[in-house]
Amino acid sequence: MERVVYDRMAELDSRHWWYRARREILARLIERKIRLPKDARILEIGCGTGHNLAMLRRFGHVDGIEIDAAARAIASRRLGHAVSEARLPDLPGVPTHHYDLVAILDVLEHVGEDSASLASIARRLKPGGRILITVPAFPWMWSTHDVVNHHHRRYTRGSLRKAVAEAGLHVEFLSWFNSLLFPLAAAARLAGRLTGKEDSDDKLPPGPVNGLFETLFGFERHLIGRMPFPPGVSLVAIVSAS
Repeated sequence: MERVVYDRMAELDSRHWWYRARREILARLIERKIRLPKDARILEIGCGTGHNLAMLRRFGHVDGIEIDAAARAIASRRLGHAVSEARLPDLPGVPTHHYDLVAILDVLEHVGEDSASLASIARRLKPGGRILITVPAFPWMWSTHDVVNHHHRRYTRGSLRKAVAEAGLHVEFLSWFNSLLFPLAAAARLAGRLTGKEDSDDKLPPGPVNGLFETLFGFERHLIGRMPFPPGVSLVAIVSAS
């Protein structure tokens, strides 16, 4: 990602509606769909500034990996111990058969070799471990946001299933999310394309709008894992080795 993306992440990840609501949605999904043991060992790959680490720590002991040095330093302070550096797909130095859950949250789209990366991640799981994946959905929604964030792709349900299958893994759960705001996001992307005024979509909106978006997106925490979702801005999957 470009430097400005990490800088905005560090500035906004505790206030922006997208970060705040997404953390709670994913926490509810973990509670409902992943039976983690007490004192589970959890790894987040590509943890950025560490904005998900406190949420993941509700479920066990958490380690982090981040390749950007400045973001890694912020994440390490938040976590209370060192976040390490290891690149996909090889993940050098990351122990095998060690984790109950590996979270790769809006990271897989940054990686050229997505299936090889998933296969490598799977080798870090304990027997019965799970991978939690989020990715941006719908290639037709490609925009300046994807360019600035150095994305290789946006996913369909089919293309994500294919990447998982090519890694020799099994999809246990797959859903769209950020569905309530999807019509607005899609309209904004299409309007930006038509007018040539696309932006990176990561600015903090005015307070009332930020609060409204957090409420609308955050409402999905009550439904995720309980009912099918209509098309959304993102996809979430839970993946296992068997």
